[in-house]
Amino acid sequence: MGSVHRSVATLRFIGDDLDPDEVTALLHSPPTQAYRKDEQIIGSNGRMRIASTGSWRLHATDSKPEDLNAQIAEILGRLTPDLHIWTHLSSRYRLDLFCGLFLNSPNEGLCLSPQSLRALGERGIELGLDIYSGAND
Repeated sequence: MGSVHRSVATLRFIGDDLDPDEVTALLHSPPTQAYRKDEQIIGSNGRMRIASTGSWRLHATDSKPEDLNAQIAEILGRLTPDLHIWTHLSSRYRLDLFCGLFLNSPNEGLCLSPQSLRALGERGIELGLDIYSGAND
Protein backbone atom coordinates (compact mmCIF):
# COMPACT_ATOMS: atom_id res chain seq x y z
CA MET A 1 0.00 0.00 0.00
CA GLY A 2 1.39 3.38 -0.99
CA SER A 3 0.92 6.66 0.83
CA VAL A 4 -2.00 8.91 0.01
CA HIS A 5 -0.89 11.42 -2.62
CA ARG A 6 -2.15 14.63 -0.95
CA SER A 7 -4.18 15.74 2.08
CA VAL A 8 -5.98 18.86 3.21
CA ALA A 9 -7.42 19.46 6.69
CA THR A 10 -9.74 22.05 8.18
CA LEU A 11 -11.03 22.32 11.74
CA ARG A 12 -14.65 23.51 11.65
CA PHE A 13 -16.98 24.89 14.31
CA ILE A 14 -20.56 25.22 13.08
CA GLY A 15 -23.68 26.61 14.77
CA ASP A 16 -26.55 29.00 14.21
CA ASP A 17 -25.59 31.15 17.20
CA LEU A 18 -21.83 30.97 16.57
CA ASP A 19 -19.99 34.22 17.30
CA PRO A 20 -16.61 34.04 15.51
CA ASP A 21 -15.07 36.65 17.83
CA GLU A 22 -15.99 34.60 20.91
CA VAL A 23 -14.56 31.38 19.42
CA THR A 24 -11.37 33.23 18.42
CA ALA A 25 -10.97 34.64 21.94
CA LEU A 26 -11.52 31.24 23.58
CA LEU A 27 -9.14 29.38 21.25
CA HIS A 28 -6.46 32.13 21.29
CA SER A 29 -6.05 32.04 17.51
CA PRO A 30 -7.65 33.74 14.53
CA PRO A 31 -9.49 31.56 12.00
CA THR A 32 -8.66 31.15 8.35
CA GLN A 33 -12.31 31.94 7.62
CA ALA A 34 -15.31 32.80 9.81
CA TYR A 35 -18.80 34.24 9.50
CA ARG A 36 -22.09 34.56 11.37
CA LYS A 37 -25.44 33.15 10.30
CA ASP A 38 -27.17 35.41 7.75
CA GLU A 39 -23.91 37.25 6.97
CA GLN A 40 -23.21 38.00 3.31
CA ILE A 41 -20.16 36.07 2.16
CA ILE A 42 -18.40 35.55 -1.14
CA GLY A 43 -18.14 31.87 -2.08
CA SER A 44 -15.19 30.15 -3.73
CA ASN A 45 -16.92 30.72 -7.09
CA GLY A 46 -16.89 34.49 -6.49
CA ARG A 47 -20.65 34.72 -6.02
CA MET A 48 -22.25 36.39 -3.02
CA ARG A 49 -24.45 34.26 -0.78
CA ILE A 50 -26.04 34.42 2.66
CA ALA A 51 -24.52 32.11 5.30
CA SER A 52 -27.10 29.54 6.38
CA THR A 53 -25.29 29.04 9.70
CA GLY A 54 -22.30 30.40 11.59
CA SER A 55 -18.86 28.95 10.93
CA TRP A 56 -15.29 29.24 12.26
CA ARG A 57 -12.61 27.41 10.24
CA LEU A 58 -8.89 26.90 10.58
CA HIS A 59 -7.00 25.34 7.67
CA ALA A 60 -3.75 23.39 7.94
CA THR A 61 -1.05 23.66 5.33
CA ASP A 62 -1.81 21.24 2.47
CA SER A 63 0.46 18.20 2.54
CA LYS A 64 1.91 16.36 -0.45
CA PRO A 65 2.39 13.49 0.21
CA GLU A 66 -0.29 13.12 2.88
CA ASP A 67 0.74 13.80 6.47
CA LEU A 68 -2.52 14.05 8.37
CA ASN A 69 -0.78 13.58 11.73
CA ALA A 70 1.34 16.69 11.07
CA GLN A 71 -1.72 18.64 9.91
CA ILE A 72 -3.61 17.74 13.09
CA ALA A 73 -0.60 18.79 15.19
CA GLU A 74 -0.31 22.03 13.22
CA ILE A 75 -3.95 22.99 13.78
CA LEU A 76 -4.18 21.97 17.43
CA GLY A 77 -0.76 23.48 18.18
CA ARG A 78 -2.14 26.91 17.26
CA LEU A 79 -5.08 26.61 19.66
CA THR A 80 -5.58 26.52 23.42
CA PRO A 81 -4.70 23.22 25.11
CA ASP A 82 -7.35 23.92 27.81
CA LEU A 83 -9.73 20.95 27.55
CA HIS A 84 -12.40 22.79 29.60
CA ILE A 85 -12.70 25.33 26.79
CA TRP A 86 -12.96 22.54 24.22
CA THR A 87 -15.70 20.85 26.29
CA HIS A 88 -17.59 24.14 26.45
CA LEU A 89 -17.28 24.71 22.69
CA SER A 90 -18.18 21.12 21.75
CA SER A 91 -21.34 21.39 23.88
CA ARG A 92 -22.45 24.48 21.93
CA TYR A 93 -21.29 23.81 18.38
CA ARG A 94 -20.68 20.98 15.96
CA LEU A 95 -16.92 20.39 15.74
CA ASP A 96 -15.20 18.38 13.09
CA LEU A 97 -11.91 17.99 11.33
CA PHE A 98 -12.70 17.84 7.64
CA CYS A 99 -9.96 15.99 5.76
CA GLY A 100 -9.70 15.65 2.01
CA LEU A 101 -7.57 12.73 0.84
CA PHE A 102 -6.53 12.73 -2.81
CA LEU A 103 -5.37 9.44 -4.29
CA ASN A 104 -3.19 8.81 -7.33
CA SER A 105 -3.89 5.08 -7.46
CA PRO A 106 -6.57 2.69 -6.17
CA ASN A 107 -4.50 1.33 -3.26
CA GLU A 108 -3.17 4.15 -1.10
CA GLY A 109 -3.57 4.46 2.63
CA LEU A 110 -2.64 6.26 5.82
CA CYS A 111 -2.32 5.65 9.54
CA LEU A 112 -3.29 8.01 12.32
CA SER A 113 -1.09 8.00 15.40
CA PRO A 114 -2.49 7.33 18.88
CA GLN A 115 -1.46 10.90 19.78
CA SER A 116 -3.57 12.37 16.96
CA LEU A 117 -6.58 10.21 17.80
CA ARG A 118 -6.29 11.06 21.50
CA ALA A 119 -5.98 14.80 20.84
CA LEU A 120 -9.09 14.80 18.64
CA GLY A 121 -11.08 12.68 21.09
CA GLU A 122 -10.13 14.77 24.13
CA ARG A 123 -11.44 17.86 22.36
CA GLY A 124 -14.67 16.28 21.09
CA ILE A 125 -13.64 16.67 17.45
CA GLU A 126 -15.26 14.33 14.95
CA LEU A 127 -12.98 13.15 12.15
CA GLY A 128 -14.43 13.33 8.65
CA LEU A 129 -12.60 11.84 5.68
CA ASP A 130 -13.51 12.66 2.08
CA ILE A 131 -11.56 10.38 -0.25
CA TYR A 132 -11.08 11.36 -3.87
CA SER A 133 -9.95 8.68 -6.30
CA GLY A 134 -7.27 9.51 -8.81
CA ALA A 135 -7.87 6.32 -10.79
CA ASN A 136 -9.69 6.37 -14.09
CA ASP A 137 -12.49 3.81 -13.89
